[in-house]
Amino acid sequence: MTSRVTFISPAMNASLRRARFDDGRTPLDDTGTAQARAAAGTLPPAARVLTSPGLRCRETAEELALHGPTVPELAGPDVGRWLGRTLDEVGAAEPESVGRWLTDPDCAPHGGESVREFCGRIARWLTDVEDQDGRTVAVVEPEVVRAAVLHALGMPEAAFWRLDVAPLTATELSGRSGRWNLRLGRPLAAPDAD
Repeated sequence: MTSRVTFISPAMNASLRRARFDDGRTPLDDTGTAQARAAAGTLPPAARVLTSPGLRCRETAEELALHGPTVPELAGPDVGRWLGRTLDEVGAAEPESVGRWLTDPDCAPHGGESVREFCGRIARWLTDVEDQDGRTVAVVEPEVVRAAVLHALGMPEAAFWRLDVAPLTATELSGRSGRWNLRLGRPLAAPDAD
C-alpha cells in the first residue's frame, strides 16, 4: 500500500509578507485570495483533505475548493510569547534568543515548542498517515512542510531553517514501509505580478 500526502502551503497574507509569527487570525490578502482562487481545480483528487487550524490555511483551502476538517496536530509551531511579532522586532529586542533559536533545534527561548519538538509532532503525524491508502491533501503552514520534508529524508532538525517553502506550492510525499519519496514545491498556478 502506498500512501500519498500532498502538502499545500498557504497563499500570501500580511503575516507572510512581514515575516510575522502568525497568530492564526490573519486572513489572506487580496493577491493571495486571487491566486488561490485561480489555482482551484489544479490538484488531483484526494481521499482526504485536511487543514492546519490557522485562518490563512483554512481560507486557502476554501479558495482552492478543498473541504475537510482542521487538524490541531498540523498547526504551525508554538512560538510562545513571540506570537504576533515580526522576526525583526524579536531580533531587535532579543538578538541572542533569536540566534539560539535559529541554530539550536532544542532551544525554545519564546516559551513554546523547540524546532525538535515541533518536527517530532509532524513526524508522528506522518507515521500515522503512512498507513492510510490513497492521497491526503493537507493545506498547512510552511513550517509543517519543512518538518515533513526533514522527516521524509531523514535530515537533522538543524536543517529546518535551510528549507524555503514558497506560498501556494505543492510538496508531495509518497511512501510505504517507513520510506518516503519527495517531489518538491510545484506551483499551483502562475503567480500574478505584484
